Amino acid sequence: MQWMSKQMQGRIQSKIYLFYLLPFFGWVFFFVIIPLVIIGIYSFSTKGIHGEVIFQFQVGNYLQAFDWTYLKIFWNSIKLATFTGILCLLISYPMAYKIARSAERWKPVFLILIVLPFWINFIVRAYASRSLFGDFGFINQVLLNLGLVKQPISFLSTKFSVGVGMLTNYLPFMIFPIYLAIEKFDFDLIEAARDLGANSWSILYRILIPLTWQGIMTGFIFVFVPSLGEFVIPELLGGAKTMFFGNLITEQFLRMRNWPFGSALSLLLIGFLIAILLIHFAFLYSSREK
Repeated sequence: MQWMSKQMQGRIQSKIYLFYLLPFFGWVFFFVIIPLVIIGIYSFSTKGIHGEVIFQFQVGNYLQAFDWTYLKIFWNSIKLATFTGILCLLISYPMAYKIARSAERWKPVFLILIVLPFWINFIVRAYASRSLFGDFGFINQVLLNLGLVKQPISFLSTKFSVGVGMLTNYLPFMIFPIYLAIEKFDFDLIEAARDLGANSWSILYRILIPLTWQGIMTGFIFVFVPSLGEFVIPELLGGAKTMFFGNLITEQFLRMRNWPFGSALSLLLIGFLIAILLIHFAFLYSSREK
């Protein structure tokens, strides 16, 4: 009877566990799977004369997506996402290291200050960057008042403004994974390396970076994946001078009203991102096995 009661308890706990998971599965089904299925159906359809979707099976949308023009746009997005990831890494690593080495009472304060900008809407943050780097923005006004320049510097509609906008919006995604990796790091290894005569650069490249590599890779993926499909920041800060993949997809849906081609581009982007995530998880699994 005691064995039966334990078995019954296990079944009840399993049912309760599944009951708690129902909201998650419902969310995934209605807001992830069903939209992907709809986009998949659209991607094999045809655009009508007036922009309507004609459900006539064809693969021309995918063949068109591999045209050299669209491949160059995709390459621009890869360069932007890679540049954003590298820039965030160079700034985030020393910040995460300082936070991890700071006193315990100050760590929550620093982490809250990093998260604080996320309390403001994404679009508002982008427009704040416009007001900061505009021709009559704060930076130009300071430079003009100090007499350092005679004419306002045109920061907007340049790669510089896009890079700053990407940095300010995606920097926290890089800081937190690196911070967690450094937080778990055994700093006695640094002291031992110094006792053996290692300089700061040797400690950084031979000890600190290799032992926090998983945090670096995770942070880079967290920045690279959303940056690859970014369209708001290049549109607002770059003046749409350079077409990126996210802008291309948006244009197909909203301006060209070519939903089949836009759906094909979206699925190809999702497939590329899933492939990157699978490679990342495989790398993490292999590193843990070692």
